[in-house]
Parts: sequence; C-alpha cells; structure tokens
Amino acid sequence: MIFMSSEFSINEKVVYPSQGVGEIKEIFEKTVQDKTVKYYKIYLEVSDMNVMVPVENANMLGIRKIVSAEAAQKALDMLGQPVESVTSDWKLRYQMNLDLLKKGSIEDITNIVRCLYHRSKVKELPIQERKLYDTARKLLTDEIAIALGLDVKDVESMLHAKLEPLGALHEKKVAQIDDDDEDDDEFDDELSDSSGSGDDDDDDDSDDGDSGDDADDEDEDDDDDE
Repeated sequence: MIFMSSEFSINEKVVYPSQGVGEIKEIFEKTVQDKTVKYYKIYLEVSDMNVMVPVENANMLGIRKIVSAEAAQKALDMLGQPVESVTSDWKLRYQMNLDLLKKGSIEDITNIVRCLYHRSKVKELPIQERKLYDTARKLLTDEIAIALGLDVKDVESMLHAKLEPLGALHEKKVAQIDDDDEDDDEFDDELSDSSGSGDDDDDDDSDDGDSGDDADDEDEDDDDDE
C-alpha cells in the first residue's frame, strides 16, 4: 500500500498535548463511506493505550515532534526563573493553564509547571488544578528525558532542583510574615501586662490612703479619752 507523505514516521516519539508523550506505532488508511482517511496509531505509555488520530487533524490537536536537546535545556533553565504574580481565582487560573496545555509547546508546559508549583507553596491546589499540574509535569519530564537522552528519574531530580529554590524563597517570605505577627502578639501581651501592673499600683495607693484615714481616727479617739 502506498501512503501519502506524513509529518511523522513509524517508531518516532511525539508529544500529544494533554495526553502525554507517545510513539507512532503505525500509519494506516481506513475507508469510511467511500472516503479514505489516513491515521496515526499512537501508543501513550503514561496511560498504556493506543489512540487513532487522523493525519490531517494532527496539527490542529497540537501533536508535535520532541524538541531538540538545546530547547530542552532552555526549558529546564526557565523553571528556575522568577514567577510573575497570577490571579488568585483558581478557576480562571485553571482555564488559562488548560489553554496553554492544549497549545502544547514546551515553553507553555514549562510555564504551567513553574506557575502551579509556586502557587502550591502559597496554598494547596484544588483537585482539578493538581491533576493539571501533574499532567504538565509528567509531560515535561518525559519530553526532556527523551530530548537529552536521560533517565526519567534523573530528569525528575533536575526539575526538583530547579523548582525548589523558588519554593524555598517563598516559604522564607511566609515565615517572615508569621514572625512579624508573633512579634505583634508579644507586643500586645506586654502592653496588657503593663496596663495590669498600673492598675495594681493604683489599688495599692488607694489602700495606703485608707490606712492614713484609719490613723487619723485612732488619734481622735485618744484625744477623747484624755
């Protein structure tokens, strides 16, 4: 059977955004209602399943080749860069990152991982957003591993090393804020103690005054006796 030219070839590794890294297992034609359509059969290891994708739809779905080693290294370096502030509305943030995942460039996927990792240090991610983060991180890890010819576990360690300084920096800031709050509490306690001590002194003075009155009464009694 003669096939038209294809962008991908059999046994080639590809990225299928929102699905994972896959491998082209077969390119075949199928006739449906007198129309012949060419398909890619892609095996996705992360879900252990095969998907059939019409060749003409591959580009629209964002299916692409694995990036070069240079681009993979650049993505790693991006992970360690400062993160711009993002909306605190998780639903809006989720939709924005989902759109990036569907676009599927390695830069977009890297930004998702970096953004959500940083956000997870601020507050625990909602379930849907956590799943999105896990999907993006797995996709990024697998692609970089293939591009650099490294073991997946080694790449996971590299990703963690790049991301952790961001998390540590944020945790330090949070700790400083907490310390300030504790200092304010201690200061308030000191003020309360000082106020309490002042009241006690006033009470003592009042008692002294009462003693003086009693002494005067005793002197008057002595005069009467004389």
